[in-house]
Amino acid sequence: MTAEMGRALGALGDGDASVRLRAALAIGTNPHAAAVDPLVARCAVEPEFSVREMLTWALTRHDPAATVPRLLPELRSPLARARSQALHTLSKIGDPRTWPSITRDLLLDADDEVARAAWRTAVALVPDGGEHALAEVLTTQFARGSRETRLSLSRALIGLGEGVLPLLHAAALHPDPAVRAHATATEQLYHDPEAGFTLAVEEAKRVAVLGPDGAQG
Repeated sequence: MTAEMGRALGALGDGDASVRLRAALAIGTNPHAAAVDPLVARCAVEPEFSVREMLTWALTRHDPAATVPRLLPELRSPLARARSQALHTLSKIGDPRTWPSITRDLLLDADDEVARAAWRTAVALVPDGGEHALAEVLTTQFARGSRETRLSLSRALIGLGEGVLPLLHAAALHPDPAVRAHATATEQLYHDPEAGFTLAVEEAKRVAVLGPDGAQG
């Protein structure tokens, strides 16, 4: 390891986010196997989004044979940020062999950021033929969390293709009006990706409350 690499690794813990950002950039520009552990460790605690993105980029510059085995244990970390960032990085690496590690527990994680990362990663890694089973799990999360969380779920389901449509139709008949609205809005977005999610949700709420005929009146 060069002295320059040693300084960059040390700077990952600097109190200035811009210094940490430059350190991650330097490490990714000149990847070295010894950097993998410090990069993963920093991902687990890094508070700044832009720095986390650079850390992920730096990890993708390293050999997956070194990064993936180090990232997988992070999926079981008690730290939500460690789980979510490991998922995000694995989605960028895109190694299909990591699919079995995207468990139901992660897809249903109590932390919204972890769950959202798990949804995105699962859609990126799901093997051919596994889309329906994944969609069945994801549709249990309708009406969960904030607008951003609900939009993330809709995007994940849409990313699984037309096979999700029967599940969306079924969820649109759910006894919970919030679930019905979210499912209906997701189907609207499937057919019109340019539609605004907020408008789709509001229209779906009207349909859920009034029924199709009442909403048109």
